[in-house]
Amino acid sequence: MTTEKKSKVGLLNNKYLSVLMAIIVLLIFYFAVKLIPTKTPEISNNNLKEETDNSVVFKKQGTLSFIGKDGKVLSNIDVELADNNLKRMQGLMYRKEMAENQGMLFIFEIQDLQSFWMKNTILSLDILYINVNREIVKIHKNTTPFSTESYPSEKPAIYVVEVNAGYTDKYGISEGDKINWVID
Repeated sequence: MTTEKKSKVGLLNNKYLSVLMAIIVLLIFYFAVKLIPTKTPEISNNNLKEETDNSVVFKKQGTLSFIGKDGKVLSNIDVELADNNLKRMQGLMYRKEMAENQGMLFIFEIQDLQSFWMKNTILSLDILYINVNREIVKIHKNTTPFSTESYPSEKPAIYVVEVNAGYTDKYGISEGDKINWVID
């Protein structure tokens, strides 16, 4: 091989080496950026945790009635709906207060065993699990705020209602009673 050919081959190898080095530098930069932790923005809309003060304002979306086994209305509450995954995950977390006649109605797509916990939930609640026939199948009373203890439905449920702790005792609501609601 002549000296001129060796020079051309050397230049080609240098170009490939330069391109390869540039690619390696870009890949290192890309993965370095991917590994740097970033702050995830808090969820914010009217129904969810506000970034500024960690409080959430109740938004009435319907009225729910608790109906005794005799068919008589035991009580009525205003409800806020948790009808998608994001709202169901948020639930009543971060609520500092809720009026006695307010609650949250969780609506799931299918009836299944359900389980809730009280992580990041300031208020003690009564949690009611309801089946497709709108019959209350399980009530967990006076749940512990901030607890990661599981409160299971024990039977398949498609709806869950959360009200302030003590509400079910005050109004005589028990398993076997029913619910009905109207959306505003």
